[in-house]
Amino acid sequence: MKIPEEEVALLEDYVSDSVDHRGFPAEKSSTGGWRSAWFIIGVEVAERFAYFGIACNLITYLTGPLGQSTATAAVNVNTWSGTASMLPILGAFVADAYLGRYRTILVASLIYILGLGLLTLSASLIIMGLSEQRNEASAKPSFWVNILFFCSLYLVAIGQGGHKPCVQAFGADQFDAEDPKEVIARGSFFNWWFSSLSAGISLSIIVVAYVQDNVNWAFGFGIPCLFMVMALAIFLLGRKIYRYPQRHSEEVDSNNAFARIGKVFVVAFKNRKLSFDLEHSGLLEDGSSEKRKGRLDFLAKAMLPGDEGVEPCSVRDVEDAKALVRLIPIWITSVISTIPYAQFMTFFTKQGVTVDRRILPGLEIPAASLLSFIGVSILISIPVYEHAFLPIARMITKKPFGITMLQRIGAGMVLSSFNMMLAALIEAKRLNIAREHGLLDRPEVTVPMSIWWFVPQYLLLGMIDVFSLVGTQEFFYDQVPTELRSIGLALSMSAMGLSSFLSGFLITVIDWATGRDGWFNTNLNRAHVDYFYLLLAAFTAVAFFAFLFISKMYVYRRLDQV
Repeated sequence: MKIPEEEVALLEDYVSDSVDHRGFPAEKSSTGGWRSAWFIIGVEVAERFAYFGIACNLITYLTGPLGQSTATAAVNVNTWSGTASMLPILGAFVADAYLGRYRTILVASLIYILGLGLLTLSASLIIMGLSEQRNEASAKPSFWVNILFFCSLYLVAIGQGGHKPCVQAFGADQFDAEDPKEVIARGSFFNWWFSSLSAGISLSIIVVAYVQDNVNWAFGFGIPCLFMVMALAIFLLGRKIYRYPQRHSEEVDSNNAFARIGKVFVVAFKNRKLSFDLEHSGLLEDGSSEKRKGRLDFLAKAMLPGDEGVEPCSVRDVEDAKALVRLIPIWITSVISTIPYAQFMTFFTKQGVTVDRRILPGLEIPAASLLSFIGVSILISIPVYEHAFLPIARMITKKPFGITMLQRIGAGMVLSSFNMMLAALIEAKRLNIAREHGLLDRPEVTVPMSIWWFVPQYLLLGMIDVFSLVGTQEFFYDQVPTELRSIGLALSMSAMGLSSFLSGFLITVIDWATGRDGWFNTNLNRAHVDYFYLLLAAFTAVAFFAFLFISKMYVYRRLDQV
């Protein structure tokens, strides 16, 4: 039956799968789009300012006021940042299965603010002298101050875990996937999202790191707390103009995505002894048999009738399960190739402390301020990528995408390996200068080497972000089932989280194997961090070649992306 033109026009005024704050169908003229997206971008800028205000200079706090060794502090930073990057999987699960993105963001923001507030309190206790009285210069804060500090630090990680995967997905929800104009706008949203948060990160590193080094740590932790309060306020201001994803009452929701995909593995296992000709069964998607033949066919057995009382799975359920399984090898190589990324908040910063940090006569910058060059590099690299690299790539490949998502990730891996080799050469030069000036056993004396030598490796980190980080997020968002896109984004973040754990594990093992006077000597002039960087360059190169092999066999969910 043909729908009257008046009703079609009326339907076009509303978003089919979203509601407004009152629970009514979301009207395009008064909800969503850029009017609400800018609120969400503002929230993320403030949240990234808060997070990096803690993360960028954390190793300096651990080796300074808390009195930890360089190796121990590096392991603690890696463990914390790894936990913060892994927890989004839990946050995304809670959002997709129970609370929804909006409520998850609210709860996570409150936990975030509590953690930052307690972190500020712990720093204030040390400044006010309420921690253990120190009669020696080497004395450390009391046990309870340390407990308070680490509990508050991990509260921040928990808050970030709920906040991070939901805000970006909620921002994308503000654009109607059925409206061609809004689909184009959503593509621009992701570009502005990444550029804006890079600006927030750079501002945080410059301002907060300076306050922490030159004023005190209580103010340095208090400023991020204030910005997180601002983020929550901004988020609540846009409440009436947001579009909220609607939970459908159809087949997919009566059996949520987690349950129906999990059922595929259970039923396939129960039917493992059954066999049939998959290619001629009529159960595969149209046009997919040649491309998908022989890959993960054991999961297709979930579509066969088996034991009584066990309902066969649908083609869609099986294809969604296959899509998740295909991501695992890519995810593993991503984990290994991002281990070098864990170093910019640990050893890169500690190296910067040892050299001449004057950029102008009388103006000395904190070593952590170098992290701002990552944001500067991103702000430059994104338009260059969009307006120079992609047009050239389209001319060469004759494809509208220019390069595939996997090719983009692979390019980032190559840059990452090269960056570690560059970092090793620069560290070797710093050690040689220290040796020439007789500073090997005088770590308190500044090595006469300009901090500008370290800038190229930070600029390369920004370029790696544009290729690997954005490429990985796009890939995992696009290749998972629609209902699990929060989980998809969380998976991409978890790769970096696990890489931080692996970095900490490597540091612990190498520190044990090489002894106190080995690669991670507290006196960096006697250490050999350059050897560690070369090892990471080798790991990344091996991961890249494994990635090449795996990506050649990978089957995209939509074959037009190959």
